[in-house]
Amino acid sequence: MSDTRAVLVPEGLDGERVDAAIARLFGLSRSKAADLAGEGHVLVADSVVAKSHRVSAGQLLEVRLPEVAPSPSLLVVAEPVPGMRIVHDDDDIVVVDKPAGVAAHPSVGWSGPTVVGGLAAAGYRISTSGASERQGVVSRLDVGTSGLMVVAKSEYAYSRLKHAFRTRTVDKTYHALVQGLPDPVVGTIDAPIGRHPGHDYKFAVMASGRASVTHYEVIEAFRSASLVEVHLETGRTHQIRVHFSALHHPCVGDLTYGADPTLAARVHLDRQWLHAVGLGFEHPGTGRYVSFTSEYPEELERALDLL
Repeated sequence: MSDTRAVLVPEGLDGERVDAAIARLFGLSRSKAADLAGEGHVLVADSVVAKSHRVSAGQLLEVRLPEVAPSPSLLVVAEPVPGMRIVHDDDDIVVVDKPAGVAAHPSVGWSGPTVVGGLAAAGYRISTSGASERQGVVSRLDVGTSGLMVVAKSEYAYSRLKHAFRTRTVDKTYHALVQGLPDPVVGTIDAPIGRHPGHDYKFAVMASGRASVTHYEVIEAFRSASLVEVHLETGRTHQIRVHFSALHHPCVGDLTYGADPTLAARVHLDRQWLHAVGLGFEHPGTGRYVSFTSEYPEELERALDLL
């Protein structure tokens, strides 16, 4: 069996080879996209094309993807998510304020609530682009991180947003409470990140990693910690947590990356103090710039008060 996906080629991909366009629009590897074209599974304007065919903006691009049954652990379960707030909703996107303790989508080893499942329970129909369990998700937040996430509701919105995140045109602003006082108080951390060689669930700064850039500024300094505003230039898994841990200023409460458990207990935190406070991007439907903000959840406010 196969799953046919169709999308109009956006202006940003005008003139691209069809295998490159498929890879960017549907999240496939370039070689997989080339294989699909070689097997006759790619159509442009209703005609089968080779992998080297150049696409034009506005053309209908259709791809027949082989259907793979997800493992039971990756099925989307429609389950209400207490505390998840809808910040914005229209025909193309839904922006949610995700509480900590909620994953973006199902994954191996995770049996708790998910953003995708919460939206399904609330009756939202979202894009089916990407892996079946990641429907509409173009960028994730860690389970223990709260704040803003955008989810695509249409195929076109998914492709446009995926491209925007990939080309780093999305403004992502975080606030983090980190141990100690970073020096300098305004700076950039430019250090590659890769999977930790000794722990599958962790990441680390390492020469063989992917380029990762984090900009920060201290907003307020306390006796034992500092509140920093962070702007991400790249979006690697655990990027903020890994970068500040490498500077010996881990996020307060982030025991995975070396935070002091005594300080975490003193401010009553059982999660990392990290919150996605701002999100801005060009709306995939209107083309206009939109931005959204999120207040700190109660447990993060309480930790600041205790400091």
